[in-house]
Amino acid sequence: MTNLTDRLVALLDAEDASYRLLHHAPTRTSEESARVRGTPLRQGAKALVFRADGTPILVVIPADRRVDSRAVKRALAIKDLRFISPDDLKELTGLDPGAVPPFGRLLGFPTYADEDLLGEPEISFNAGDRGVSVIMPADEYQRIERPVAGRFSLSPS
Repeated sequence: MTNLTDRLVALLDAEDASYRLLHHAPTRTSEESARVRGTPLRQGAKALVFRADGTPILVVIPADRRVDSRAVKRALAIKDLRFISPDDLKELTGLDPGAVPPFGRLLGFPTYADEDLLGEPEISFNAGDRGVSVIMPADEYQRIERPVAGRFSLSPS
């Protein structure tokens, strides 16, 4: 487990959160992750790191969706929104793509979460490592992380 995984577990324990920690073979896609977790793809919390007018932010959307860049820019009143490169992600967070948990506070980033994901009974996500996942109630996630909620994804096609 990574240091971030340990910090995430410590945060969840300190907040007396209800969650399940799963160790599994490393996954590379949201679909693989949902399969090994035994959870619906729409409950996967896809955590995407962007630079918003140069500042890193975390946008969390359902794993079966794509980010709606226009909606994010409008909601945050920003002009420039860019995905962070894998090299920059590694430099900023020490993490590989796909390992980022939906807890920007652990990375020093503000967190924005899609309302549809927050409406799910549970969410699941990689916990700082592509071989470690957390499954937890969405309301527990909201209570602990307190993300800014909004419509940040395009409807699944």
